[in-house]
Amino acid sequence: MSPRHIAPPRAQSWVALILLAALAAVLLWLAFAWPVGNFWLKTTLAYALLAGLSLVLRPPAPGEFRVRASDVAWGLGSAAALWLLFWLGKIVATAVSPFAAGQISGIYGQGGGAPQGLAALVLFLFTGPCEELFWRRYMQKGLQARLGPGRGWLIACALYAGVHLASANFMLIGAAAVAGAFWGLMYWRLGRIMPLVISHTVWSVVIFLILPIP
Repeated sequence: MSPRHIAPPRAQSWVALILLAALAAVLLWLAFAWPVGNFWLKTTLAYALLAGLSLVLRPPAPGEFRVRASDVAWGLGSAAALWLLFWLGKIVATAVSPFAAGQISGIYGQGGGAPQGLAALVLFLFTGPCEELFWRRYMQKGLQARLGPGRGWLIACALYAGVHLASANFMLIGAAAVAGAFWGLMYWRLGRIMPLVISHTVWSVVIFLILPIP
């Protein structure tokens, strides 16, 4: 059969996209707002479940998760650029808003009490990769296929920021909006998930554990 006769991949169904977005909202509410249980454990289980479901609904293509040298370059470079963007954002936010510093400190206190080694392991092996698999590879890609690249990217960004409303932390919600837009544009531009996985995991470990911006 010639390539022109091969049917293109089917767009993800609206039902699946809506149900998984609702599930993400519930799970993130339990992680941020429900006082029962350990924050790191709840977020790890939440994103492991979401990423697993997304891989079942959209199985990986051959070679999709192969890491190229360009993936590493894009990942490390973008992680550094995003850290710098957040550093500049912190300076501006604390200069114009009296409550920004307290809310930024609250972000770092969200998972307080956990050993640094455990936090690094969770961020590097679970949270970063699973967030990208779910939010960019599944949710953004599915919405862009349904709504077009621009609107799909915009709604995916809004959903990513929206699930952080449960934290009741304006600075965290804003940070999620900026990071989601940043990684979403990367995925839109590159069409590969591995640079984003590298970027997200490295950025998370650096900004939370190695060079925090309190």
